[in-house]
Amino acid sequence: MVKKRLPYGISDFVRLRRDDMYYVDKTMYLPLLEEENSYLSLLRPRRFGKSLLLSMMTAYYDVDMKDRFHDLFGDLWIGQHPTPLANSYLVLRFDFSKVGGDSEDLESRFNDYCSRELDSYVRKYKKFYEEDVVQDVLLSKSAEDKLNTITINSSRLELRLYLIIDEYDNFTNDVLAKRGKEAFRELTHAEGFYRRIFKLFKGPIERIFLTGISPVTLDDLTSGYNIDWDISHLEEFNSLLGFEGREVRQIIQHFKEHGAIKGEADSIIADMKPWYDNYCFSHGIHGRETVYNSDMVLYYMRSMLRNGQPPVDMVDKNIKTDISKLKALVNLDRGIQRRERESVIERIATQGWIDMRLKTSFPAKDLLKPDNFQSLIYYYGMLSIGAPDRVLTRMVIPNECVRQQYWSFLVAMFQDLHPFTINPLLEAYGPMICQGDWKMALTIIGRMYKELSALRDLIGGEYKVQGFCKALLGVCDYALLCPELELNYGYSDFVMIPLRSHFPEAIHAYVLEIKYVGTKASDAEVKSAYADAKKQIEDYCSDSRLLKAVAGCTLHGIALIFKGHEMLDPQLILEKKI
Repeated sequence: MVKKRLPYGISDFVRLRRDDMYYVDKTMYLPLLEEENSYLSLLRPRRFGKSLLLSMMTAYYDVDMKDRFHDLFGDLWIGQHPTPLANSYLVLRFDFSKVGGDSEDLESRFNDYCSRELDSYVRKYKKFYEEDVVQDVLLSKSAEDKLNTITINSSRLELRLYLIIDEYDNFTNDVLAKRGKEAFRELTHAEGFYRRIFKLFKGPIERIFLTGISPVTLDDLTSGYNIDWDISHLEEFNSLLGFEGREVRQIIQHFKEHGAIKGEADSIIADMKPWYDNYCFSHGIHGRETVYNSDMVLYYMRSMLRNGQPPVDMVDKNIKTDISKLKALVNLDRGIQRRERESVIERIATQGWIDMRLKTSFPAKDLLKPDNFQSLIYYYGMLSIGAPDRVLTRMVIPNECVRQQYWSFLVAMFQDLHPFTINPLLEAYGPMICQGDWKMALTIIGRMYKELSALRDLIGGEYKVQGFCKALLGVCDYALLCPELELNYGYSDFVMIPLRSHFPEAIHAYVLEIKYVGTKASDAEVKSAYADAKKQIEDYCSDSRLLKAVAGCTLHGIALIFKGHEMLDPQLILEKKI
């Protein structure tokens, strides 16, 4: 078998197969999808492979692709197990991410985009319609009129239509974030143009498949549809998008066998797993197979193929744009509700989890309600289903990639309240992790915290300190920050493990223990806090798992005592070469 090309950034299934790119086979899910309702919706975070899935489905069901079935699917699972519905539909496909959401002429742009797609549809399938029907569609100026002509005549001619919509909520969510709730409501309610065209999807179209991120628009648009559309949380579709662990290993093995990358598969997976794995979209999957973010895996592999080593920045810059969208939703209004939303982000970032009722549908007018906003964070891919119970679900930060986005959010929030530059701290992390010169970085953190002491509405006491330090320590590029790591039957505040696979010069690891005492604490109380921190650090730094993780490094144990808003001089408890 020849070495295949890596399909990073490729969402065109036909091109991927034509150019012999590596494809993680998801075709075995097609019979399962056919067994479900004829109208389906699937919600997943961005960059999980939704567009490629829809491109594959288009090629499989398109009657016009029948002659290419063997070339496209012959060596895939479905090629050996085709269903009766293969190549039996006229496929109408929309990608609403191509319609901008921040323009005042949105209705015109939406009409123009849909019109182009509908014109392309009748040109492609003109042999199935009479010439006057094709001309009626092409001459119509309104997308609604075009669609109405197509559906009416398809029904008359007994043609089978499959409607596929990618990013159905993309531009409407942009409207919500950039122009507010009222503009969104005008778009999706009453006689809003977006709602009008969705009404035309009922009835004449045999099968519909929608993908998106959040259930906000779906709830507003589909009052006439059944909630059984949504397959997002069904156990059998947990791995429909993203990569399972075995699929990641197969990708690595393929390129290893062709000499394209070096290193053991186990070590490569160990490097990727804490950053890209642990997404769970079904309660029934808890404790079993989770999935990797497929975009991030391919991003990592691209660096391995190009440079022979992992990417310096483990987080693809393209995925960082999601945090700006979430921030826009946090800032939809001012006052108490905004503060409550910020507190939700703080709490998740500080403790790494939140217990909540996961909502599967809610209208835009209720978006700002606490339960709905918490669920929206999950739909944006910034929480994963953890341990469920009868009432609440423990939602957890899935991985380090997402955790860094929370820390970036907190830093931005602090900067909004009291502007400061983080560059001096970023520069100080190099000497801290590479030369063992930790005083400058920790001093900067202490000074920043003192300057931001006016933030009295944040979580108070030790938890406030924890959240602030976690955000600022988390932006260190040279080390993996592990908060509340279990060591010797206790939980350390912070462990910083050098990313040596990325920075060979990073050879200094840290165990940081934080203690908080009140502004009026006595010298004896401060001394007692130092003593407690010292004992904990000594216990943590003898943990065999930690020693294995930082082998070849110098391990520093440091106590940080905060007295009110002021950090006292950091105390080095131990320093030893591992």
